[in-house]
Amino acid sequence: MSEMFLGNEMVKLNGIFAGENPFEIAKAWLRDAEKSEPNDPNAIALATVDADGLPNVRMVLLKSITDDGFWFYTNYESAKGQEIAATGKAAMVMHWKSLRRQIRVRGIVIREDGLEADEYYASRSLKSRLGAWASEQSRPLESRSALMAKVAKITTQKGANPKRPPFWGGFRIVPEEIEFWADGAYRLHDRFVWRREASENEWKITRLNP
Repeated sequence: MSEMFLGNEMVKLNGIFAGENPFEIAKAWLRDAEKSEPNDPNAIALATVDADGLPNVRMVLLKSITDDGFWFYTNYESAKGQEIAATGKAAMVMHWKSLRRQIRVRGIVIREDGLEADEYYASRSLKSRLGAWASEQSRPLESRSALMAKVAKITTQKGANPKRPPFWGGFRIVPEEIEFWADGAYRLHDRFVWRREASENEWKITRLNP
């Protein structure tokens, strides 16, 4: 059980909501999901907007949660990569039916294409590494056979230990808002949102109506 300020009032956050660090709570929820979700407990719905302000959302695998953000990897030249580059912002949601919980995150996005990206790329299977080179993600494709032919060509060119493509790497969502939601009887759900104006600021917690 932990005590935190909720507005101007001290409240006790207990059970699955207890904690003084929202990243640690998120990690705990993800560990719970890994025990109960049948597939991809780390799947997130990632939302961005295009140049006209029209939203885009797609499923992406979250690589890790650290004390400075939520990490995922992709092709920088993909639709999501270009939209993130243009706005520097994104939102995501993790939803687990088995737990009847979800986490929503909104914030700025920082490109991470250094040592961490190299290490993660190297840890992937060879076929996945070669696939990252071959796929012009989000762009028109003539046929699947054309894609497979390109994979074969890349395999010949890059060999058994390809380096990380310069157009592929990581993004880290640095949240300004994290909401924890848990299902309640009669649709009277529990919702707590943690907000801060900048990463160096203290979190403020608010209980929301269901």
